[in-house]
This record gives sequence, structure tokens and C-alpha cells, in this order.
Amino acid sequence: MRELSVKEQRYQAVLAVIAEGETVTAVAARFGVSRQTVHAWLARYESGGLEELGDRSHRPVSCPHQMPVEVEVVLAEMRRVHPSWGPKRLVFEMSRRGVVPLPSESAVYRALVRLALVDPEARRPRDRKWRRWERGTPMELWQMDVVGGFVLADGTRAKVLTGIDDHSRFCVSAYVMPRETSRHVCDGLSLAMRRWGIPGEILTDNGKVFTGRFNQPPAEVLFDRICRENGITHRLTQPRSPTTTGKIERFHRSMRAEFRTDRTFKDVAAVQAELDEWVQDYNTNRPHQAIGMATPAERFGRQPAATVTPLQRPTARPNTHGNGVWVARRASAVGVVCVNWQQVSVGIAAAGRDIDVWVTDDVLQFFDGDHLLRTEKRTTGGTIRKKRASIPTRAADN
Repeated sequence: MRELSVKEQRYQAVLAVIAEGETVTAVAARFGVSRQTVHAWLARYESGGLEELGDRSHRPVSCPHQMPVEVEVVLAEMRRVHPSWGPKRLVFEMSRRGVVPLPSESAVYRALVRLALVDPEARRPRDRKWRRWERGTPMELWQMDVVGGFVLADGTRAKVLTGIDDHSRFCVSAYVMPRETSRHVCDGLSLAMRRWGIPGEILTDNGKVFTGRFNQPPAEVLFDRICRENGITHRLTQPRSPTTTGKIERFHRSMRAEFRTDRTFKDVAAVQAELDEWVQDYNTNRPHQAIGMATPAERFGRQPAATVTPLQRPTARPNTHGNGVWVARRASAVGVVCVNWQQVSVGIAAAGRDIDVWVTDDVLQFFDGDHLLRTEKRTTGGTIRKKRASIPTRAADN
């Protein structure tokens, strides 16, 4: 026996009431539906006949909270042009453009998922054990770091000294360097201080270009010296604690995504020119979610100009007619020089180089050519017998 369709069953219920005179209550009980449903079938049959007894769409006639097609088109285009923008930034930018009606952040996220413009499985739950912190005013603290990954046309890779103000997220340094050396890093630091002023503190990791406190023996590197001579407190993170400098790490993430470091640049000058333009937009136009969608420049304000104490370094060797003597040594493979049983580290960059040492009764000064590497208090006494230990024969310095 053929099974009746839904339309045919409803038609039989309608005929039972109209033609056979059964009550609505009896028909509803026989077909297992409510009396209201039977009345609805009767009304539909009277209005449109047999065709009206078929299933209708369950889609609501109107949906007030549904995103209009025009708004969804604007959203999709903005996300295509700026793939790094999330729901909060997209809502902010649409409000800037005067989009009406303005959707909520949750509606934007659902639209992105529906349009396959975001992968919902890629969302990482926030680690709640992190503690957020922020200095109260601009110029209290700078976070600084070195980031690489800038490929040049000649096959080499440039690096960038980055720095942001902790309170405002204002980028105070984006100095491109061909190599990560102490000299280049300190040139970038001095440039940032001359332009924006001298901060109260600087927070960095424990890289060798930033500090020599963990060297054996400990040594004052050029970065530490600049901080000391300008009255800056140099703070270091705990080892293996990248979240302490989370603001600068987040800045690196934005720079990689928006500045697009996944490309090849002509040379260092080209990187610097493009990066300066991006930093200008980052500081003045780009809203920052962590500071209430304000721009970093709005929080940073205009800082008064500051005079940076120039780094005092000798341009020539001291007068050899004083109460001292020159001796020559060759730095070891780890940059250590030994004079009269006193071992002094002059830095790994000087490893294997010929070092001239000016020895007085009180101090030892270590020179690479005319460049003073380090001054150390003398801890051993007596006459230095070997003037040219480990150095091949050459003309006397005097």
C-alpha cells in the first residue's frame, strides 16, 4: 500500500471535517496533532486549495538582527584588504566610515566565519595566568628589543632595533641595522633619545648587545654605559620570560603582519624608508585596542626636547710619558686578555685580535687600535716582565 504524503494526509483531515462532519477535536486526536493545527489546515485550504497544504519555509518573514547585505559586502572588502584586522578593529573602522547600521563585534565574527574569512579552530584561549601591567605616564619606561627577518636583495638579512613607550605604545625606535652589533644598537638608542627624549627606565632582554652583567667576569657594555651616563635605569627580564616584554613582542607581530616582512628589500636604506612610513602611520593613525582604540600619539603627547649626554670615548691613546707602560696581548678565543695574572674580558668581538694595554699602578686600559674597549681596576702588583706575550714580532708601538 502506497504511503500517503504529508499534503495528502492533511487533505484527508480537512475532508473529515468538511465532508464527513467530524469534530475538530476528533480529527486532531486521530491524526496526532493539536486542534490549533487542524484549524490552520482548514484556513489554508480555504485560502488556496490543495496546494496550500504543503510544507512552507520556516524562515522568518523578517530578522531585525540580521546583518544587511550592503554592510556584509563592506565588511568582506575591509577584511580582504586588511587580513590582520579582527572584529573589534573592523567595527571601529566601519564606525569611522559611518556604516549604518553598525554591527556588533559578535555579529562581525559570525559573518567572518560564515564567509570563510576566519578559521574558528585557530583561536587560542587566553592564558589567564599572565598579569597585565602598564606604566602610568609616558616616558617612564621604554621596552626595546632587536628583531630580524628582513631579507635584502644581496641575500643578507637586516635587523631592526625596536622600542615602544610602555604607557602609550608609541614607537620610539625602528632603526634598521645591517648587523646586530653593540655599536649599531647604541647608535639607534642615541637617535631615539635625541628625537623623543630620555626615558626614566629601559627594559630589555639579556642579549649581549644590551648587557654584560651575565658575562664571566661581568662587564659594562656600551648600551649599559649610555644608560648610566644619561641617568636611565636599565632593567632586564628574567631568563626565558618573553611575556615580560610582551608589548614589544606584540609590536613585532603587528609589524610582521602589516608591514609585510615576508618579502625582499633592495637594501638597508629601502627598508628604513618604508619602515619609517609605516611607523608614522602606526603612531598617528592606527588605533590600539589595549588603550581604548586611541592612537599611540594621542597618549604619548608631545614630549619636551632633551639633551643627550654624548658618549665619552677617547679618540687617541693616553700620553705614554706618564707613569704607565704599554704591553701587548692577543685576546683569547672568548675575548679574554691576561696581564700579570689578571684576566679581563674585553668582549667576544675582540677574540683573536691584538690588544694594546696601557698599564698604570691603578688601572688597566685595553685598546683595539685607538678604540678603548675597557678600563679595569688593577688588582695585581709588581713589574710586568712580558711586554709582548702571545704577539708575533712587530715594530714597537712607541
